[in-house]
Amino acid sequence: MKKNERIALYKIVWCKIRYWQSLRDIPDEDLAAALDVRERTLHEYDKCAKHITLEKIDNFLVINKMELQELLTL
Repeated sequence: MKKNERIALYKIVWCKIRYWQSLRDIPDEDLAAALDVRERTLHEYDKCAKHITLEKIDNFLVINKMELQELLTL
């Protein structure tokens, strides 16, 4: 019997942020500014987002006037 593998929260949040970005056609430059990181960091998060912090996510949510619940329901 196979174990059900769960998806880590940081992966879910990062995928939702990238999905939100694609829906609104936001350039990487603007997303990086909202997260207070460099564009290169975005590409590192694409490979493995385990280093994204709650502070970065909170910056994104505040700048975009969103609640975490809104982001997660996309």
